[in-house]
Amino acid sequence: MRSNSKTASIGRQLSFGLAASLVLGAVLLGVVATVLFERAVRNYALENLEYESRTVLTAIANGTQGVYLDDARLSPAYLTPFSGRYYVVEIEGERWRSRSLWDAELPVLTEPGPAPGLIDGPEHQRLLYLRSDFRRYGKSFSILVATDMAPLLAEFNEIGLLLLALGLAVVVVLIYMQYRVMRRVALRPLQQAQLQLQQLQRGERELLDSEAPLELQPLIDEINRLLDYMRVSLLRSRNALGNLGHALKTPLAVLISVAERADPQLRETLQHQLAQMQRRITRELGRARTAGEVRGGEHFNPREVVPLLLDSLERAHRRELTYDWQVPAGTLPLEHDDMLELLGNLLDNSCKWAQTQVRLRIECPHSQILIRIEDDGPGIAETQYDEALARGGRLDEQMEGHGLGLGIAQDIIAAYHGELELARSSLGGLSVSVCLPLIGGRGAA
Repeated sequence: MRSNSKTASIGRQLSFGLAASLVLGAVLLGVVATVLFERAVRNYALENLEYESRTVLTAIANGTQGVYLDDARLSPAYLTPFSGRYYVVEIEGERWRSRSLWDAELPVLTEPGPAPGLIDGPEHQRLLYLRSDFRRYGKSFSILVATDMAPLLAEFNEIGLLLLALGLAVVVVLIYMQYRVMRRVALRPLQQAQLQLQQLQRGERELLDSEAPLELQPLIDEINRLLDYMRVSLLRSRNALGNLGHALKTPLAVLISVAERADPQLRETLQHQLAQMQRRITRELGRARTAGEVRGGEHFNPREVVPLLLDSLERAHRRELTYDWQVPAGTLPLEHDDMLELLGNLLDNSCKWAQTQVRLRIECPHSQILIRIEDDGPGIAETQYDEALARGGRLDEQMEGHGLGLGIAQDIIAAYHGELELARSSLGGLSVSVCLPLIGGRGAA
């Protein structure tokens, strides 16, 4: 149903929006966390390099033969080849290198401070450089220390992948939880309102429950107010129409009686005009009754109505006719009185012209209701189909029986935005087909 699809669409849109927000927030959080973590690691490594620079500086001593570097004061890592910890000391043209460099060379930084990024070192290492300038023993020292960041980066990547997997799992869990909350809590009032509207369409209730969330309460109150107003208005209109019909019936009967006693030449004119007046009043009363677009009355149950209707027609026509009818079980979202009048007019025509058999079929395929009424009478010529549909109730002036009440039937069908077609019946007579579309499980009107 369309209401179901709309509610589902709202749920999908909200779920998609929240899921997108969670994913975007997780991505931004991951990016920010990565940048901050990298900065923290770099700052920590630079602090260690500054400490190493001062350690190398304290290893510089002044002996009898001048300034020299005492390796015994340094970490053993500087003595192990390609250990990942290196230093280079430049002092007034002299250059001292750590044994860990072996035969490799480190690039020279022209300015004090850290290198702007990691630099390729020996054995595919990624080195972080720091240059510090000092003055001691009356001499200027430039100490360049470096440390391999590759192990730390590898560990950082492993932690990053683990955090990524954990973050994705958390996002999936949060999306699932918000979907469940959306379905069970946020959309529950809308689903309940939708269910009540469906019950209202099926005639199982007259008003919606007044208890609703604050956001929906004004809408529910307004719908209930309109339903009550239209129910009262419809009842008043139908009572007024019934009173008008009864009020006009007696004067017309008197005029028809007077016309029968009038002069023969005047009698024909009066009878003709009175018959037109009677048909026009009947049609306009039917049109006025079906003009209201509120279908708040009793819903149509064909298995209860059709047998009673056929029994009434059989007593009215006093003919031996065979009635073959098949209708669906349950109620249809169509107004009871409208369908009773529609079927009554169409079946009355078939009964008048049928020789032995009248067939009725009501089906409900693909959100529409199909009504087909056939008889085995003489039928109508195909050339008169368009004329019958165009002229409506006036066709009975040319062919008595077929077309009587057709105008009222067309008004009812038009109120439901339906279609009416005439065709040749397989029984030999006329076939009248009515298609009434359903929107959202109810009559289109």
